[in-house]
Amino acid sequence: MKNVSRIFKGPLIWILLCIGLIIVFLQFTGSGNGYKDIPTSEAVSIINSDKKLDSVTLTDGDQVIKITENDDKKYRSYWVGNQSDQLVDKLNARVQDKTLKSWQGENPGQSIWKALLINFLPFVIILLFFLWAMNAAQGMGGRGGVMGFGKSKAKVGSKDTPKSTFADVAGCQEAIDELQEIREFLAEPAKFQRVGAKIPKGVLLYGPPGTGKTLLARAVAGEAGVPFFSISGSDFVEMFVGVGASRVRDLFEQAKEAAPAIIFIDEIDAVGRHRGAGMGGGHDEREQTLNQLLVEMDGFDVHGGVILIAATNRPDVLDPALLRPGRFDRQIAVEAPDLDGRLKILQVHAHGKPMADNVDLASIARRTPGMTGADLANVLNEAALLTARANLPVIGDAELDEAIDRVIAGPQKKTRLMNEHERLVTAYHEGGHALVAAAMPGTDPVQKITILPRGRALGYTMVMPDSDKYSQTRGELLDSMAYMMGGRAAEELIFHDPSTGASNDIEKATKVARALVTQYGLSARVGTVQLGSGDSEPFLGMTTGQQRDYSDETAKIIDDEVRELLENAHQEAFDCLDANREVLDELVCQLFAKETLSKAEVAEIFKPLKRWPERGAFTGSDKRVPSSIPPVKPPQVVGVDEDAPEVGAPRRGVIAPPAPEPGGDLPGDNPGEWQPPSDWQPPSVGGGKSPQPPSPGPAQPGEGPQPPSGGNPWGPRRS
Repeated sequence: MKNVSRIFKGPLIWILLCIGLIIVFLQFTGSGNGYKDIPTSEAVSIINSDKKLDSVTLTDGDQVIKITENDDKKYRSYWVGNQSDQLVDKLNARVQDKTLKSWQGENPGQSIWKALLINFLPFVIILLFFLWAMNAAQGMGGRGGVMGFGKSKAKVGSKDTPKSTFADVAGCQEAIDELQEIREFLAEPAKFQRVGAKIPKGVLLYGPPGTGKTLLARAVAGEAGVPFFSISGSDFVEMFVGVGASRVRDLFEQAKEAAPAIIFIDEIDAVGRHRGAGMGGGHDEREQTLNQLLVEMDGFDVHGGVILIAATNRPDVLDPALLRPGRFDRQIAVEAPDLDGRLKILQVHAHGKPMADNVDLASIARRTPGMTGADLANVLNEAALLTARANLPVIGDAELDEAIDRVIAGPQKKTRLMNEHERLVTAYHEGGHALVAAAMPGTDPVQKITILPRGRALGYTMVMPDSDKYSQTRGELLDSMAYMMGGRAAEELIFHDPSTGASNDIEKATKVARALVTQYGLSARVGTVQLGSGDSEPFLGMTTGQQRDYSDETAKIIDDEVRELLENAHQEAFDCLDANREVLDELVCQLFAKETLSKAEVAEIFKPLKRWPERGAFTGSDKRVPSSIPPVKPPQVVGVDEDAPEVGAPRRGVIAPPAPEPGGDLPGDNPGEWQPPSDWQPPSVGGGKSPQPPSPGPAQPGEGPQPPSGGNPWGPRRS
């Protein structure tokens, strides 16, 4: 019965009806009735000839000639113009000659049905087509039909739709715990209403892209077993004024009818940005949509069982009225997962993929700090693709290593061929990064070095922490800047003519230095102050719309301080490489031989490395003298990290710094002043500051890679 009803409601019945009416019209308008149509000239020739004819009929109005011969052959034609008088004279003459039995003229009256069909059938067909088009447009209202642009475009997931559950989500346990209550609100509202609790009207999920915000919202709906209305913030925007507000109203009406239900708006910042910031003034279409959204959220019945869940990557640009309690009662951060979260995510996405027995997902989790759930899923998918490409039965460590490199730095450029000099420059550049990172006390461990081109890089050095870190000290920031300048310093030290390969390193180091001065308050000269307002116009961009809340004199001081920090980092990297030249040359030899070095191989090469000393204490002012008393160890942490050094104690076997003097930095922390360990004898010591770098020049025999025949790979010496 449903199929029959669908046929009568669909366009097929209208099409069949129109075809039937056309057939009836043709029947009424008449057919040939056995007459053969011939041209007018041939019909006139037959009449003018001496052939005997049985009858001829001239029909006025239609100007039809019907001729019947004695052998019952019938012809039909039409006369034109004033031929009727000539034809009548000829027919009368033939009747007298007895070559024509008879002829007659007709002037028939039109039947009423034929007249109705001829006059009204076109209008009936047009009316039927218009009704069918209107019906189709209204039926397509929810899918963007012509007459339905004011309807909601939300995709509705019912109880029969395949469900996502919290078992499909990993790496964000805190967010799951918060959303578990939402599921209970929808599944058992009476439990909370008995104690006077109100169901939250809205939940805002915010965090970086790829952390699983949409999956969390679907899991809530799947666990609660309620209808799920999913829509993107951009779906409210159309070319017609008022469409966005109309779609908001229609969306909430549908959800209330299906309550209990969940409305999920992805990328809500598309319609929820600060009001008054756009170029359209008070009549901005986006503002009308936002105002209607605020009204609908205020109009929620607390017992209605409709909850709004929204997701965004930019909570800072949302309108404050949208974030207040009573609208978005809960704001849940969905951050990048920690080590345990990454392991659980890898286990979820490894399900259904054949893994080799020696694959350790915990090791993969340790090597991917900072990656989101989407990144980890991409790693395993890339590994599966590489395995299939190589026709291997299971995914092994080699495929996972390559997959991590592809996600971080891009695919390997096997077709990019570099000459020996370019490979040597790349090896020293990456070796400079790795050596400075290993020598500085506050940098993360070197995980891998390669001189194989990947993505837009000719090579790269992977420096990652062994565990999750959530903050950095001033010393670690300064050490990281020195590590970033290591490639440029190596090119200057070895080749005496730096290349453009350090442009990205300089950009990153400059950002760190400027943040250190203007955001973190870690500059003694500028002070503990944040400079540069974070307020920006949402439609003008972060850089163009920012306001500068400091004077030109302060801006000059900031520029000078940033330049000085970069120069100090550059000099530290240069001095560190100069003091460890033999280790740098050995590293380059190994890179030339193997092209890629692992963490264990790098650690073996760096055993004789001369480490950089710890930085002194920093308070930012002469009035603040740091305490020499170490921090207390609470009972619950005693024995947890017995190997951790005391505050101020040396790391990596470096001698302890001298006791702090009253004031800011300790001796040895001033720009350009380096205090080496007591057992360190630099290669050469000249006048002035100690140590002095050795005179520039190519490596001596036995001190590194020998230049290939055919030229000096280090380039010409510069004075």
